[in-house]
Amino acid sequence: MMHVTLRQLQAFEAVARLRSFSRAAEEMHVTQPTVSKQIRALHEQVGLPLLEQVGKKVFLTEAGQELYATCADWLNTWGRFEQAVANLKGLKQGRLKIAAVTTAKYFMPRILGPFCSQYPGIDISLEVVNRDRVLDRMARNEDDLYVMGVPPDDMDIESEAFMDNPIVVIAPVGHRLADRRRIPFAALGDETFLVREQGSGTRMTMERLFQEQGVPLNIRMELGSNEAIKQAVAGGLGLALLSRSTLNFDPIQNELAVLDVEGFPIRRAWYIVRPKGKNLSVVAATFHDFLLSHVQLFVPHA
Repeated sequence: MMHVTLRQLQAFEAVARLRSFSRAAEEMHVTQPTVSKQIRALHEQVGLPLLEQVGKKVFLTEAGQELYATCADWLNTWGRFEQAVANLKGLKQGRLKIAAVTTAKYFMPRILGPFCSQYPGIDISLEVVNRDRVLDRMARNEDDLYVMGVPPDDMDIESEAFMDNPIVVIAPVGHRLADRRRIPFAALGDETFLVREQGSGTRMTMERLFQEQGVPLNIRMELGSNEAIKQAVAGGLGLALLSRSTLNFDPIQNELAVLDVEGFPIRRAWYIVRPKGKNLSVVAATFHDFLLSHVQLFVPHA
């Protein structure tokens, strides 16, 4: 008889899904040796190898494929049990899992702090990842709630706007357009831009806008984070479109200028999203209501 623990299954599912021990450890908030130890113990219980590592690549064995096919169902069943227990316990204790796009890291801690102070027994997990990974997590129903700027239009979801998310054009303070007013949108066709990776909500908005205006979008460089983009703009490598949220409370904003371009800022919103029909736990429902009623905590000059 096998004696397999939930933690071993969670470690295996994460490695099998992400095909990486290091990324699985990052997602589980543990060290990589801890994940490796759980996998070794699981191999011993099963009696067959489940994963094979060739160089830096991880592959599933035949036994691993069989386990992975059923592992998600087991973990979802356990997740429903945890939710039921949390509901029975009310708000004295419980677990809340949130996944948010990277730009949301500029304001999410400002709401989680007061929420944790009001409900100290609740264990909160916040995953901050790019938009594609948020959508992947949503498709797998891995979290209670999701925060993003552009909800998907090809998934069966429920979304609710809770805060403005204006998009602005930024340039280095010494740029020739920095002191001009009512800059024609067409003037942006003469500039080069720094952009996020494909799939980013801001990049999707940007590409659609330039196409609608019939203005060429000249991309000079693709960067993996808003911090890198702001540093590159400050260094004179190009302009960028970013959420105004990324500039709040950031010392580097003194080196950047928000350009007065016709049609900007682009009015967007931040959304709280969940799969349609998903039953929220007492904890998740309470956080949802707390978020909507404490939006002023996000706004720098409310």
